[in-house]
Amino acid sequence: MISLASEMTDSKGRHARGWLFFDAECEFCRKIARFLAVPMARHGLAVAPLQDPRVGVLLGLSRDELLRTVRFVSADGSQYEGADALLAVARQLPCARPLIWISRIPGVMSALRSGYGWGAQRWRCPARHCMAERIS
Repeated sequence: MISLASEMTDSKGRHARGWLFFDAECEFCRKIARFLAVPMARHGLAVAPLQDPRVGVLLGLSRDELLRTVRFVSADGSQYEGADALLAVARQLPCARPLIWISRIPGVMSALRSGYGWGAQRWRCPARHCMAERIS
């Protein structure tokens, strides 16, 4: 289990089997995190903002590197980013298994990564540090 107390804990001090890190200054990212938080918690996973200073230390990334994309860290320390991070979360949630099956179709993973990149470049969020604003 990953602990963000020594590394990171959620706001209630619990340990999680994995963490989804999101940009808390991006409205779209916050909505996705809120949507995923409850089903993730049911399966021992947690969400946390990339802006938490402990996240940069845990992942060994600068603030600019952190805010480039959503990230997921599993209990074994494996790190994923972008579309791969969202699929790593989907692997942990029984209700999202169809997405995993679809991602195994040849060419779909490439399309998902491209789609994530395309969306991140075009999303206009009001946060001044938003990924979309930095790319534009």
